[in-house]
Amino acid sequence: MKLIIGNKNYSSWSLRPWLLLSVYDIPFEELRIPLFTEHTKQALAPYTDAGKVPVLHDDGAVVWDSLAICEYVSEQHLDGRGWPAEVAERAEARSCSAEMHSGFFHLRNELPMNCRATNRMVAMTPGLAADLQRIEAMWTGLRRRYAHRGPWLFGEFSITDCMYAPVASRFRTYGIDLAPACAAYVEHVLANRYMLLWCGQARDERETIDAEEVGL
Repeated sequence: MKLIIGNKNYSSWSLRPWLLLSVYDIPFEELRIPLFTEHTKQALAPYTDAGKVPVLHDDGAVVWDSLAICEYVSEQHLDGRGWPAEVAERAEARSCSAEMHSGFFHLRNELPMNCRATNRMVAMTPGLAADLQRIEAMWTGLRRRYAHRGPWLFGEFSITDCMYAPVASRFRTYGIDLAPACAAYVEHVLANRYMLLWCGQARDERETIDAEEVGL
């Protein structure tokens, strides 16, 4: 199995399937291709027609897009354990994940993932405030209902945590104030040993993507 990813400092989409594979100790080879360079398109060409990361190669299967990769890994390598076991909870987890996948445009555009940076200050636009309010409400409700099972959003680790792990990183980078339950969840995510590994390797990278370096 080979997972092609982008810069660890910036590529939130790459982090998501990487974290799922790592937490569940599924062996894979990692290939990192720096993004937005004159060589990126050529380097990606042998692995994906989509021209984007991440992309997974597994025994002849080629899967691209973070959520699609996570779904594939859950089905093929985890007997479905990437999601909660109960039907309604599994549907809710998928809904939360899909909302991250297709929404929160202000969060993604105005608070890009930057693992190396801390204490960055940005202007709070109405759209960003609405995205933050929605995430905080979602996390608070999930932790209220599932905290008795464990420290992750649905108690046990799931794909939903992979989808929101880059958000936890953003909240640290930009010093976002959160309700206590949400702040505790962020701390738990960032203390995970694989998140620590990813962020440590991100800090060692030397590439800089100017468009992603926002805030003062």
